[in-house]
Amino acid sequence: MSADTQGQQHPLGLYFKVWGLLFVLSAMSYMVDYLQFQGLLRWSLILIFMFLKAGLILSVFMHFAWEPITLRIALLTPTLAIPVFIAFMAIEGSYTLNSRLMFLAG
Repeated sequence: MSADTQGQQHPLGLYFKVWGLLFVLSAMSYMVDYLQFQGLLRWSLILIFMFLKAGLILSVFMHFAWEPITLRIALLTPTLAIPVFIAFMAIEGSYTLNSRLMFLAG
């Protein structure tokens, strides 16, 4: 077979290392509950572990790390724009709620 028809091969050890790292991150995520962290620390740790695991799965197992930069930008730009729009809506919703509360209280 020629190099063109064979496809790209990734070392199997990479998948095992990522699998092990995902296992460690999942264990750390469960430790947050086991150690009974509360409040902002708890949710911050859960979200950090969640995003790290999702990033690893996306980049390695879904082969996103080996895609051309133009495709990465085309996929990540809308994905990163969504939290910005959510933040704008939350700010506007908070302003609207405060305005209504102030109007109804006065």
